[in-house]
Amino acid sequence: MCPYVSPSTRRHYLGLKLCSKGVSVFQLDHTDRFWSLDMIRTAMFRPQKVCLCPYLPVRPLQISTHLYIIQHPAEESKVLRTVPLLAACLPPDRCTVKIGRRFSEERDVELATVCRDSGTLILYPGAEATNLEEFILDSPVYPSTIILIDGTWSQAKDIFYKNSLFRLPKQVQLKTSVCSQYVIRMQPTNRCLSTLECAAVALSILEKNNCIQETLLRPLQALCSFQLQHGAQIRLSKEYLLRNGLYPKPMPKNKRKLRKMELLMNSVKI
Repeated sequence: MCPYVSPSTRRHYLGLKLCSKGVSVFQLDHTDRFWSLDMIRTAMFRPQKVCLCPYLPVRPLQISTHLYIIQHPAEESKVLRTVPLLAACLPPDRCTVKIGRRFSEERDVELATVCRDSGTLILYPGAEATNLEEFILDSPVYPSTIILIDGTWSQAKDIFYKNSLFRLPKQVQLKTSVCSQYVIRMQPTNRCLSTLECAAVALSILEKNNCIQETLLRPLQALCSFQLQHGAQIRLSKEYLLRNGLYPKPMPKNKRKLRKMELLMNSVKI
């Protein structure tokens, strides 16, 4: 087995078993406890033949950009998640994960300071967003920090619009035709990417280094490959299933939800 952790001290986090004695990398719960890179790696509790350690970089990627991940609490209960893989690839002082739905200047002074910094961006698509590659060409201040929201699309939307802090940074989006390789979890459309994939593309642009994207995607590709080899099925996007008459659930009666389904069927961006 890839190193043993006693049942009394391990816990699930994004599909990995983690010992509860870690310090300093990203927050696991609503306390001030953080996890170190070493603890993330040494506490992976998977059979040797499906261990992900060989697919992680030997040393954390050396980047200048600080990545802030705002994670919806519901993601903590998901078995297969991508954030710990992302955190395990980056230096401890370059990846911060904060868990919650609501954030304020009074309770989150550090986050408020980050959001008010002119070098901070938030990655969230929409009419107000500028393509990241175009933004860095014209910006007088080169970005030093980028914020990502981790959750379903409805959860991310709720976090973005109900926290005024997240409308302080410049809003950017990714202009990419890349399809998600996170094939073991259903996405709303064929164009949606996982949090790890978004971070991989954004960091490769900001750091001007395409090797970063390849390195960050390697453990995700391995995770999906192992899952498929052991019985998991490729999860096609909701858009694809609806357009091809394969969606297994009845259409919703709620008019707003029904309208969203119709937009997906017609490949309209929502």
